[in-house]
Amino acid sequence: MSSTDEIRYRRSRFSTRLPTDRLYTRSHFWVKHDEAQESWQVGFTQFAIRMLGEFVEIRFQVQPGEAIAVGQVIGEIEGFKAVTEIYSVIAGTFQGVNPDLETDITLADTDPYQRGWLYRAAGTPEAEAVVGEGYVDVLDATIAKMTDKQAQGESDG
Repeated sequence: MSSTDEIRYRRSRFSTRLPTDRLYTRSHFWVKHDEAQESWQVGFTQFAIRMLGEFVEIRFQVQPGEAIAVGQVIGEIEGFKAVTEIYSVIAGTFQGVNPDLETDITLADTDPYQRGWLYRAAGTPEAEAVVGEGYVDVLDATIAKMTDKQAQGESDG
């Protein structure tokens, strides 16, 4: 991927590159259309990974072929910093987990935008999903809220 295919982002102590060939959600997932498979690959953004820490285990509670709805809990991922639920950001049909994660969970940490995708689904992404520039606004607001809380905590202490 060349630098023209991505947006470089930096704020506070966080920096990332956002591929422009996908949509992003406020819940820090990305969705990329795979025309050949007629489906969407879904993964965590680099920001989500930083908040969760290194991944230890991933579990899904839906099976391939099952209907899924936007906002539905479909699994969970355990990181060193937290355990978090995995929500569907696609309305449609769950097609399965990334098989590479079953043998190497670290791909979700080390290559989140390529080989470390989480699951595949056919259907429609959530209506609020935005292109990379829109996700920059989401990151700005999220990081501003975090730094404001941190500054408030320091002034209260």
